[in-house]
Amino acid sequence: MAAGIEHLVTKGTFSLDGGTWDVDNNVWIVGNESEVIVIDPAHDPEAIAEAVNGRDVKAILLTHGHNDHVAAVREFAHRVGNPPVHLNPEDRVLWDMTYEDYQPDKDIADGDMWSIDSVRLKALHTPGHSPGSTCFFIETGLPVPDSAGAGSAVGPVLFSGDTLFNGGPGATGRSYSSFETIIESIQNVLFKLPEATVVLTGHGDATSIGAEKPNLEDWVKRGS
Repeated sequence: MAAGIEHLVTKGTFSLDGGTWDVDNNVWIVGNESEVIVIDPAHDPEAIAEAVNGRDVKAILLTHGHNDHVAAVREFAHRVGNPPVHLNPEDRVLWDMTYEDYQPDKDIADGDMWSIDSVRLKALHTPGHSPGSTCFFIETGLPVPDSAGAGSAVGPVLFSGDTLFNGGPGATGRSYSSFETIIESIQNVLFKLPEATVVLTGHGDATSIGAEKPNLEDWVKRGS
């Protein structure tokens, strides 16, 4: 089996600034029949471990430190042999709201690379939703699961976490977030990617760089 992308939706809650909300999170698995990388294993470690199905987990990559994205990481990592957990250190302030005695294994820096089969994932630091928010870009074309909401698209792929969604930027109304910064990240980093890039988001349906790029001016007007 050639390298591909698998998709799960898990259900749980997100809590910050004294509020709690029900959320559905996208979990992404990149790899082949023997080894995988897991991006944002949220809420349901048992279901995600079942999807991994005994394959070697080379790394757990986290797009950011909000509790809906990280609270299940310790248990999931334990179930799959404790692979290294990667997080941008600028989001440790958020991570520490969830964990007191457990830390990520490795820091993510802009430009870091991970390889799985013939696929290479590149870290793109895109602060705004959180200080350390990071997207992961695959330049080579990969088929996208139908469940992602993008049809059977094939193209470069961006795992955008909560930085860019189908219809607009991620939320910036809570602690450690900035609307101006997320717009800069989207405009100066993500919108420099090929327009054919399929955007696989942290929540909800997929989109593409080409579909979202024309809307930037409207987002700025609404946010100003």
